[in-house]
Amino acid sequence: MDDATHATAGGAEQGGTGHGGTGQGSGGSTLLLVGTRKGLWLGTSDARRAEWSWTGPHFPMEEVYSVMVDPRGAVPRVLAGCSSSWFGPQVRWSEDLGETWQETPNGAVRFPEDTGATLARVWQLVPGVEDGVVWAGTEPGAVFRSEDGGEHFELVRGLWDHPHRPEWSEGFGGQAFHTVLPHPRDPGSVLAALSTGGAYRTADGGRSWEPVNRGVKAEFMPGERSYPEFGQCVHKVARDAVDPDRLFLQNHGGVYRSDDGGDSWQDIAPGLPSEFGFAMVTHPRKPSTAYTFPIADAGARWPVDSRARVCRTTDGGETWEQLGEGTLPDSFYAAVMRDAMCADTQDPVGLYFGGRNGAVWGSGDEGATWTELHRDLPDVLVVRAAVLP
Repeated sequence: MDDATHATAGGAEQGGTGHGGTGQGSGGSTLLLVGTRKGLWLGTSDARRAEWSWTGPHFPMEEVYSVMVDPRGAVPRVLAGCSSSWFGPQVRWSEDLGETWQETPNGAVRFPEDTGATLARVWQLVPGVEDGVVWAGTEPGAVFRSEDGGEHFELVRGLWDHPHRPEWSEGFGGQAFHTVLPHPRDPGSVLAALSTGGAYRTADGGRSWEPVNRGVKAEFMPGERSYPEFGQCVHKVARDAVDPDRLFLQNHGGVYRSDDGGDSWQDIAPGLPSEFGFAMVTHPRKPSTAYTFPIADAGARWPVDSRARVCRTTDGGETWEQLGEGTLPDSFYAAVMRDAMCADTQDPVGLYFGGRNGAVWGSGDEGATWTELHRDLPDVLVVRAAVLP
């Protein structure tokens, strides 16, 4: 079950938490978690990220849609949201970086009987602001909350009972809350988003929720109905590292920024090779800095002209630049999914993405140069990075 693959990370010789990254500071070892349709792989390196060692697959033949590292305990806890065609979904955790795994007998996340719903997948696992709190986003569309580090979760009834829920439809990948963003300065404030329903926000810890989609287009709706109160096909939302009320959103068609916590959104797609895509990541320390991986369109779900490129803005979306020329492939016929791109918190920051072709790419110099860290894995669903002591 061990894979002794090694790779060199481009740019590492030059050697806060953004969306997709875990841990604070820099200088420790680097952990990369890659969830696929057939198991989880863990990569480890030092702060230079020049050489990587891999173990896996953990949970072979199980879909791994969500992973996270919780650094708040005595030892880091790794959580994985897995789904087995035989045994159903399960949240597992490890406190020895994957050497051994534990699980809750009931699967940790389960819908109460009175809902009539059955859990299909756990799409999102995110540390909360308070000690021990972990949030989960699921399919069918719901949000759950744990107060014991992810061993047991309770359904957030305020969102499940929202009057809009019967009108939420399913995106191509199903109906799921794929984004859960706790506000770092206000434990009661959380933003959650799903396809296709849009973004919702609570200010009271989950008791009540309001839609926050003003200015985001639902391109599949006709005429004046193309800017509805809810029903947008949000693909991913990321929070700015310095201003937590600044948000970046990748929609099914469109890229947006909000400066008021989601109350309103403005189009920042001009300058990108395409407004379609799935991933959205923010820099863990620099303000107004975000990354996306543009896809040609919904029909051709690979990069424009098949050229794999990460696009970066450093001014809140006023301008964009393409990263990876000369080191990322120019013949890349694979999509990068909504949770399959992330940043670590090293200095310089590392960036990573995994494709549906099973390739994992990394940059140790904030996107200037890239190296293939692993190849021929199953379809990559999620990539997360953490810096460990």
